[in-house]
Amino acid sequence: MGHLIPLVEFAKTLHHRHRISATLIIPTDGPLSTAQKTFLSTLPSAIDYLLLPSVNFDDLQPDVKIETRISLTVTRSLPSIRDAVKSLHGSKKFSAFVVDLFGTDGFEVASEFKIPPFIFFPSTAMLLSLIFYLPELDETVSCEYSEVAEKIRIPGCIPVHGRDLVDPVQDRKNDAYKWLLHHAKRYSLAEGIIVNTFKELEPGPIEYLQKMGSDKPVVYPIGPLIQKGSSKSEVDESSVCLKWLDDQPNGSVLYVSFGSGGTLSHDQIIELALGLEMSEQRFLWVVRCPNSTTSNATYFNVQNSGDPLAYLPEGFLDRTRGRGLVVPLWAPQAQILAHGSTCAFLTHCGWNSTLESVVNGVAMIAWPLYAEQRMNAVMLHEDVRVAMRPKVGENGLVGRVEIANVVKGLMEGEEGKGIRSRMRDLKDGAAKVLSENGSSTKSLDDLVAKWKSNS
Repeated sequence: MGHLIPLVEFAKTLHHRHRISATLIIPTDGPLSTAQKTFLSTLPSAIDYLLLPSVNFDDLQPDVKIETRISLTVTRSLPSIRDAVKSLHGSKKFSAFVVDLFGTDGFEVASEFKIPPFIFFPSTAMLLSLIFYLPELDETVSCEYSEVAEKIRIPGCIPVHGRDLVDPVQDRKNDAYKWLLHHAKRYSLAEGIIVNTFKELEPGPIEYLQKMGSDKPVVYPIGPLIQKGSSKSEVDESSVCLKWLDDQPNGSVLYVSFGSGGTLSHDQIIELALGLEMSEQRFLWVVRCPNSTTSNATYFNVQNSGDPLAYLPEGFLDRTRGRGLVVPLWAPQAQILAHGSTCAFLTHCGWNSTLESVVNGVAMIAWPLYAEQRMNAVMLHEDVRVAMRPKVGENGLVGRVEIANVVKGLMEGEEGKGIRSRMRDLKDGAAKVLSENGSSTKSLDDLVAKWKSNS
C-alpha cells in the first residue's frame, strides 16, 4: 500500500493536468487485503487496473524478506505481465512503462513491446542515491555495513551510520540484499526515474542525481504527492477523532501513529503510554496490538488480533481522559494532520506519512521501525532539522522519561520552537513547488513532454 498509494496519486495528477490515463498492472502472491480492495474500488475512471493471477511461493521459507517476495512476485509474473500488455497494446497508445522500485525485471516486457521504461520511486532521493551508489559500495566494503566505523558517505547526502541504512543492506548474505543489488544494477536501464520528493526538502541528493551524467536516467522530482483524504465511509466511522480535535485548543495535540502496519512490543507500549502521561500534553494515539518478539516490529509481521486497548497500563485511559484520546487500529490521518489542533506527529517516518506531515507543516518526533525509515529519521533530525529523535535505552526500549522529555521539548521548548518554525517554512516550500510555476510541476511537465515525443 505504501507504494500503491503514491503511484495512484501520480496517475491522478497526470490525468488532472495532462489528460493522460493509466492502467495499473498488479502482480499478486495471494488474495488482496481488505484495505487494498477498498482502495482500488475508489479509483477514478481515468485509472484502470488489472490484477494478475497469484504466483506460488510454496518453495519459499515463511520468514523470507519482503524485498525478496516483491521481486519474485514480479519475476514469476512476467508471463502474465507480457499477456496483459499484449492485450492492451491493440487498444491503447502507450507513452511509458512505469515500474515499482523493485520491478526492474519488468523492463523485459517494455523492451519487447518497444515501450520506454521508467521507474516510479515512492521514497526519498537519499535512498535513490544510495541505490545508485550500492554497486560501488558493495565492491569497496568487505564487512557488514553496520560494522563500518565511520559514517557512510552517500553522494549528495548527509553521512549515515551503516546501522541506519535501509533494512535489506543490513545482512549482505541474505537474498533481500542480493535482490536490492540486482535492481540497483538495472536502474540505469530506465529512461527516467520519477521520485516523490522535492528540491526544498532534499536539495543535496536531488542536485547530485540530476547531474549524474548522460549514461544515467533523468531524475524527475514531482512531489510531494500525498493522499488527499480517506473515503467518506472511513471518515464517518472515525469522526470521533475529528470531533475530539474540534474541542481541543489550536496547535495543542500530539498525534501518535506508526503507519498502517507498524507495531511495538508490549513493554514499549507501556513505556510510550506512561511517557505520554508524564508529558502532560494532549495526544491522539492510534494503538495496535503488540508484537511479542521485538520492540520495533516491521509492517510484515504484524498481528492484530484482540483488543489493543487491553495492553495499555492499568488506569491509563482514566488518568488521561479528556487530555488524550486512544483509538484502536486506524484513524483518518490525512484529516488529523490537516486539523488546526494538531501541533506535532510522533511517526515511524514512513515516507508517505512524512510528506503528509510536511505538507501540513506538522513538526515530528522520529521513531523509525523498518525499511528505509532510519535513513529518513537521520535526514529529518540531523539534516532538515524538522524532527526530534528520542534515544533508545540499553534495554532496547525508549523509556518513559525520555519520551516525556522529547514530547514536552517539541511542543513547549526552545528547540521545539525552532523545529516548528522550520517546518512552517518547509510547508510553504511544498506548496510553492506544486504551484503553476513550481519546480515539481515543471518536472512533471518535462516528463510528459518526453513521453509525448516518444509516442
